[in-house]
Amino acid sequence: MTRVVLADDQVLVRAGFRALLDAQPDIEVVGEAADGEQALRQVVQLRPDVVLMDIRMPVLDGLAATRRITGDPALADVKVVILTTFELDEYVFEAIRSGASGFLVKDTEPDELLRAVRAAVAGDALLSPGVTRRLIAEFAARSKEPAVAEGMEQLTEREREVMALVGIGLSNDEIARRLVVSPLTAKTHVSRAMVKLGARDRAQLVVLAYESGLVRPGWLG
Repeated sequence: MTRVVLADDQVLVRAGFRALLDAQPDIEVVGEAADGEQALRQVVQLRPDVVLMDIRMPVLDGLAATRRITGDPALADVKVVILTTFELDEYVFEAIRSGASGFLVKDTEPDELLRAVRAAVAGDALLSPGVTRRLIAEFAARSKEPAVAEGMEQLTEREREVMALVGIGLSNDEIARRLVVSPLTAKTHVSRAMVKLGARDRAQLVVLAYESGLVRPGWLG
């Protein structure tokens, strides 16, 4: 059973998400929070698998709460999925850099929300289709010149190639087809790149691909 904490200052939003999630046989909402401080207390007490975290909340915003969660070794198994009202929210990129496993716009289709929760638990870090690459490319274009991420020199040529394909949003199956290898081999390369670079999950690997210049905005492989 996947255990979820909802953090959003809007009661109706939480109620809608709870109704959807609790209707699933494999998902249970175990806690709710109206601000970032409450969210932190809920996470420490309940140790959920996933936190659906709004960014704009009183007392402590979702970005600060995400940093505190992902920065606590005791909460390493807790995945944070950011909820945002706007596709190109200025804080979302920073949230992913801070360790969030991905983000969803609040008006996303119900099936996408369910897929995101399940993917986060599986370590796949599903992000809103189409939106993610546009957002990361947008901020990568504004950022400073690419810097070599620590650990990049440890990657093999194939791992760098796979990381670049992760950066443009391809799944393991799509990478396998592109490189004519098995999905398991593709997954292994992704996992090794994450370990060598110290990436918490696939979402951070995407960010590192852009920040290091391995992928540039508009590049399609």
